[in-house]
Amino acid sequence: LTGAQDGSVRMFEWTRPQQLVCFQQAGNARVTRMYFNAQGNKCGVADGEGFLSIWQVNQTTSNPKPYLSWQCHSKTTSDFAFITSSSLVATSGQSNDNRNVCLWDTLVSSGNNLIHAFTCHDHGATVLQYAPKHQLLISGGRKGYICIFDIRQRQILSTFQAHESAVKALALDPSEDYFVTGSAE
Repeated sequence: LTGAQDGSVRMFEWTRPQQLVCFQQAGNARVTRMYFNAQGNKCGVADGEGFLSIWQVNQTTSNPKPYLSWQCHSKTTSDFAFITSSSLVATSGQSNDNRNVCLWDTLVSSGNNLIHAFTCHDHGATVLQYAPKHQLLISGGRKGYICIFDIRQRQILSTFQAHESAVKALALDPSEDYFVTGSAE
């Protein structure tokens, strides 16, 4: 799956030189992040205008429409994570009201699908990591802060400054004992 500054999103197969599907043509907001779900049957694309769009991967048309597309953040959606079997999605980004990390239910109509919004990260959340064993979300912000959220209780457990500049990357070890952060500096 490839995404570009021009907003185009294309899917390729290893053994074929041509694209299989063009999910999104050029001329849209820049792609900020994209992932397949754990089952590999859906892909999501976040963009610079705050939207998250989700497609079924096994499309037969050359330019399929997303089955879900909604504005998660008022300024930008920088990252997201599929939680459980893809019916629950977490997003990070920047919103005017500082609700910069959100939980969404994809099975509910788009007007009611926001489950919880965390007010955190002045100037926006840049990255997000889901820890399934512990049911935690870890987010990094533009000012170098890390927030850890319990998604079962929907509360912030911890906040600390890890860097002097924006957190650009988060990685979680497979046993979920440690996580690593990387920053713009």
